[in-house]
Amino acid sequence: MHRTPLVDQKKVKRLGSSHVEETMASACSANVAGILGLGGQVTTNSSACTTGTEALANAYFAIKEGRAKRVLAGAGEDASHYIWGGFDSMRVLSRNFNDSPEKASRPMSASACGFVPGSGAGVLMVESLESAEKRGAKIYAEMIGANINCGGHRNGGSITAPNPLGVQRCIRAAIESAGIRSKDIDTINGHLTATMADTLELPNWQAALDCKPDALPLVNSTKSMIGHGLGAAGGLECVAAILQLQNGFIHGSLNCEDLHPKLEAFSKSVVHETIETQAKILAKASFGFGDVNACLLFKKWN
Repeated sequence: MHRTPLVDQKKVKRLGSSHVEETMASACSANVAGILGLGGQVTTNSSACTTGTEALANAYFAIKEGRAKRVLAGAGEDASHYIWGGFDSMRVLSRNFNDSPEKASRPMSASACGFVPGSGAGVLMVESLESAEKRGAKIYAEMIGANINCGGHRNGGSITAPNPLGVQRCIRAAIESAGIRSKDIDTINGHLTATMADTLELPNWQAALDCKPDALPLVNSTKSMIGHGLGAAGGLECVAAILQLQNGFIHGSLNCEDLHPKLEAFSKSVVHETIETQAKILAKASFGFGDVNACLLFKKWN
């Protein structure tokens, strides 16, 4: 953005010879491929806050279809007030806790006033069991199902809001691809951003799993702990999800002591304090701008 005036002033030499490789959308994956010597398909996908979860779903499909033995997949997001400023202009960033920032990220809370932007990267090596065993890899979890879809900006869905039916179809299709029953899911790591969408997300999970509110699996929000990583969110949260499965715990959702009234029916399912658990199957989903959804199912590896 700041280099645009140089083009307008016809001073393109001052852009630097690396300008294109620094700004092309695929710069991240291309540079990682160069550093690690990766072959196969080297791709940057971009689906807003669903990006990381979608990347991992694509890796799952590539392995399952035999197109690759192993895929390094995930997502990253830089820390930039130029990016965050756009969300602030939408009035979706938390503003009421500037003097106590540790309380600012409040998914599912009645006093939630927007999300706290974050940054970072979360990447997983997705591979066939044969590949992992052959190279003696430590196996953290098994990915047993995945689905990606779009709600088509219908039924209330838009560039900034999800179509509830699209969300529900995505979750159901992931469950079907895993060959399990909805009641086999022990825990949910939600998208849950501390915006108005939180009050819609849990009812969508309930509808997709066809259960009563008090029978919803245990649910938590990693964003309560690290903020909303935007494009990196799915990658970061999938890492968190797998570590919980592997180590037998479910982390609490911070700052949710005042559960939103519209979510009271789900109070038994919301995890407030970190607990030990023998959960075997975890559902992880992301619902991004553009009405785009992705859902993954992870199983504890024994």
